[in-house]
Amino acid sequence: MRDEKIHIRGLLDDSYKDFTVLYEYWTPHLYQFVFSLVKSRSITKDIVQETFIKIWIKRKQINPDQSFKSYLFTIAYRIVLKEFRRQINHPLMGDYLAYNDEVALSENTTEQKLDLDEFLIQYEKAKTKLTPRQREVFEMNKEMQVSVSEIADKLSLTKQSVRNQLSASLKSLRKELVKFTGFLFYVL
Repeated sequence: MRDEKIHIRGLLDDSYKDFTVLYEYWTPHLYQFVFSLVKSRSITKDIVQETFIKIWIKRKQINPDQSFKSYLFTIAYRIVLKEFRRQINHPLMGDYLAYNDEVALSENTTEQKLDLDEFLIQYEKAKTKLTPRQREVFEMNKEMQVSVSEIADKLSLTKQSVRNQLSASLKSLRKELVKFTGFLFYVL
């Protein structure tokens, strides 16, 4: 980028105009880098935005004599690592990885890899359509790995009532998440 050092010095002097020039130039490059790592458009957009927010907040710490690109990409990379840690701790991550392995080994090329972020958003939205009791039973069983017997004891329900609640919630979720049918096999 021509005149990058001028824009960085302007940024150091709190110039929003110079920040915007740097933002507009580096966003496409940073987007490609982050997307190559996370494979999710929405997560990539969030990480790019968070990176530039940090650039603005820490603008006084930028050394104009060092590589701005390295500084920018290092911040983004650290945010990516934080996101990976968050995803790894998600209860559905194992199922997601198993599904993607199955798709990769499949000869059916019409199936596409699932965007975990997109699925999780739709999954949470679908769970809001469950009754409070269905959601509680479902989350205990499928997300916290609590057995039907333990749920029945904890919620003062019969085992059959727990099974009925699970069945109703699964039916509802499958209907809401029809787009993700292949992945639901692993999850539900």
